[in-house]
Amino acid sequence: MRTGRSTSPTIFIPLLMFLTVAAAAGSWAVASAQDSMAPGELVRTAVANEVAAANGPDVKHMFHSRRQTPQGSQTRLYVETREAMAGMTIAYNDKPLTSDQLHGEEKRLQGLMANPEQLRRKHSQELENADHTLRIVKALPNAFLYSYEAEEDSTADMGKPGDHLLRLKFHPNPAYHPPSRVEEVLAGMQGTVSIDPVAQRIARIDGTLFKEVSFGWGILGHLDKGGHFLVEQRDLGDGSWEISRMTLSFTGKILLFKSISMKSDEVFSDFKRVPADITFAKGVSMLEAEEAKLAGSEGGAKAEGKAR
Repeated sequence: MRTGRSTSPTIFIPLLMFLTVAAAAGSWAVASAQDSMAPGELVRTAVANEVAAANGPDVKHMFHSRRQTPQGSQTRLYVETREAMAGMTIAYNDKPLTSDQLHGEEKRLQGLMANPEQLRRKHSQELENADHTLRIVKALPNAFLYSYEAEEDSTADMGKPGDHLLRLKFHPNPAYHPPSRVEEVLAGMQGTVSIDPVAQRIARIDGTLFKEVSFGWGILGHLDKGGHFLVEQRDLGDGSWEISRMTLSFTGKILLFKSISMKSDEVFSDFKRVPADITFAKGVSMLEAEEAKLAGSEGGAKAEGKAR
């Protein structure tokens, strides 16, 4: 990193000592975790922390999402509110919405605000999805067998900056019996999980279906062999962790005849803390204000480019 001036020896020597000690401390934390804790227990501890965080203080954020599919990309703004998630599309294929498209987004949000029952249904579906996700996370210690694979560095988008991660391989535990259809997919999954041994949180799960997975004895449907998912999360620096990337690639059938195909790569960024008791209406106002600010910034950048 260039600072515009040379670094004096009196500053450089303590800086070098600090970096050396910090690196040693990080390596010691990783080695200590490997020496003192079996891989399955490390996963169990990390999962317990994920569950505690999910059931802990209600922390909400506004953030950006960019979702790429074979059909193109969609960029959205989101605000977590006490009533439901408020979301607004702001770009398709990285091009801002037209005035008609933007009006359609605003009309959709106004319709949700004017229909409490629809808003309750939306919130109920979100809670159900969150419950399914949490059930999958809770199953991780028992559903798989683990072994240490390697160390890796955290990144700006994964884990806690400065911490080293432990990557563990996993494959199905033959003694595990899924308690419901939600967990059945785990029986055909193998891959890796990366854990921050200092924060004891899950930084990444990367899984692939090595065989076809059926639901409801195949009557409800199945997912094809080769399906893949990747989920990364990171420390936001305010004491909370949030998902920063989610990649899905699955094919299969539902009810024997309806084909399904899911292929997307979604990145979440620009997290900003919002009040825990924020209403849906207030969240919509924040979305509209953020969209206007982004549109103004882009318009200013274009005008500046033309002037040059």
